[in-house]
Amino acid sequence: MRVLVIGAGVGGLAAAAALLADGHEVRVAEAADAPRTGGAAVTLWSNGTGVLRGLGVSLDGVGAPIDVLEQLSEDGRRLVTIDVARAARVHGHPHICLPRRRLLERLADALPDGVVEFGRACTGVVQKGEIVQAEFADGSTSEADLLVGADGRRSVVRDHLWGGDPGEPSGWGTWQGLGPVPIDLVSSRTGLMIAGRAGSVGLMPAGEGLLQWWFDMPWSPDDPPLTAPLAEIRRRFGHWCAPVPDVLAAVEDADVELFPHYGHRVPRKWGSGRITLAGDSAHSMPPTRAQGANQALEDAWALAAVLRRMPGDVPAALREYERKRSRKAGIVARHAGREDLNRLPSSVSRLFPDGLTSLYYTRWLAQISDFL
Repeated sequence: MRVLVIGAGVGGLAAAAALLADGHEVRVAEAADAPRTGGAAVTLWSNGTGVLRGLGVSLDGVGAPIDVLEQLSEDGRRLVTIDVARAARVHGHPHICLPRRRLLERLADALPDGVVEFGRACTGVVQKGEIVQAEFADGSTSEADLLVGADGRRSVVRDHLWGGDPGEPSGWGTWQGLGPVPIDLVSSRTGLMIAGRAGSVGLMPAGEGLLQWWFDMPWSPDDPPLTAPLAEIRRRFGHWCAPVPDVLAAVEDADVELFPHYGHRVPRKWGSGRITLAGDSAHSMPPTRAQGANQALEDAWALAAVLRRMPGDVPAALREYERKRSRKAGIVARHAGREDLNRLPSSVSRLFPDGLTSLYYTRWLAQISDFL
């Protein structure tokens, strides 16, 4: 079957790899002129790394393993320690934080040369019986038997199907970056989350001597853009416990990238006919559960599995895929949309014993995964 994937992000490349492995003829149309290199880092939990292993995509030599998540208050008091290595043992797949560009490189390496076509910005899609036609900004068109819209939160394919962007701002934004920061955490297997009145801070080792860092603060699209974001971050967080001051001393304005938090209710039906969606185009969510890339990988795995099981009726197979994935992705989207780490007082975390929290996290991963 001829498959056209719109978008060469995590979901698009993973879908291409999964469908190629099943013998489909796959092309990926990407609007950018070259492979993406931005986006700081991503954390892949057992569901994401499990899918990658199933696709034959190796993460050897990239990223940093994450065994522990520790939460502190802004004055340095320990609130809770989550043994996420327990979940890795139970589910049989590790947790890894790595630069997004490294993940995209590994996914692209799994595809034959020429599968990804750069500089092809999709502007519309049309269904003609059992054929789907994609239209591009340069005036060209491409036909396929199945089209997967994996073109992100600002998805052209989704807007065609749904009539517009359903995403609503959650009231928060993440100012983030990735770079070499001279603190001990960089060489550890521990992720650190710090919560306080001004917002929250996250620090994760990402391999290669790099630290993924982020600062969550209230944000609205109606707010005037911060002309000096780092100065504002230092004003709000510079007096917090170590190692926050050391991180802020090591970064520069050019390192800071804004990631606005948007979310929406995940519907049970995403597509129509021979068109479906994957990744953020189907289920945009704030990054507070660190599941965006993982859920995109889950989409790719589930899509291929359903098409194997129902090869004779593509539209019916796509609707089954959407129903199946909407349940799990919808759980994550609802939880992430609550922004609880940002909204709840840090003292709430102290109510839960470490062991109970670690057990909950292990079960949570199973609850939100079709793969595990």
